[in-house]
Amino acid sequence: MTTRRLEGRVVIVTGSSTGIGASVATACAAEGAHVVVHGRDEARAERVVRSLQTEGTSFTGDLAQPDVCVALVEKAVTTYGRLDGVVNNAALTTRSDLASTTPELFDRLIAVNVRAPLLMIRSAMAHLRASGEGAVVNVGSLNAYCGEPDLLAYSVSKGALMTLTRNLANTHAADGVRINQLNVGWTLTDNEHAIFRDAGYPEDWHERVHERYAPSGALLSTEQVAKHVLHWLSADSKPVTGAVYEVEQYPIIGRPSSGPRLEG
Repeated sequence: MTTRRLEGRVVIVTGSSTGIGASVATACAAEGAHVVVHGRDEARAERVVRSLQTEGTSFTGDLAQPDVCVALVEKAVTTYGRLDGVVNNAALTTRSDLASTTPELFDRLIAVNVRAPLLMIRSAMAHLRASGEGAVVNVGSLNAYCGEPDLLAYSVSKGALMTLTRNLANTHAADGVRINQLNVGWTLTDNEHAIFRDAGYPEDWHERVHERYAPSGALLSTEQVAKHVLHWLSADSKPVTGAVYEVEQYPIIGRPSSGPRLEG
């Protein structure tokens, strides 16, 4: 019988009550992990927990509050007695450009998208070190490299996350804790679908994406992204640490810098 890749391990997945995070939690559980599902909506988080193939637990709270990051790690360790992996997936994707990026908006995005991952790793480090298989996966974005005009604050936060990943990976490599990042491309989540629908696009807009952005014929799915996260959590990716790579269906070099997103 094939051994499941995360058998008996304990993994926290932030922002896992919906979207990519929910698919990551599902994939981890399918590989034998006990998953701590985090979100800001208790009912949604519990719904994901009930769907898992292994025992899991939920935790709700706003990661912009530093004490919530600490409490989330404590919840995992108190419940399961150990912590082997952290997936920093939770992020705000608030649209903003130079004119609309207020100090308050910028500070909140940095708090959730950068400071929270830092505090999660800080709180978890001793437990990850003790695990012997400690791994952190930070879910970033292609916007880290430059970003779209209406994603200024978000793009800045993902660039900072990339530096955080490499800095901590370098610092803690000798501790046996691996820290890697996926810069994820355009993915069809419920939230992404709603944003375009609310902007006036038709319900089936995701089926009309121009081939320059979806040469495979479709946007990335959350399940596809989750498989990449799973690889970096598992021993399959050892001993690599400090890697930042693109989860996208075309090379970044050669990526079209402009042009219509949708056909027709």
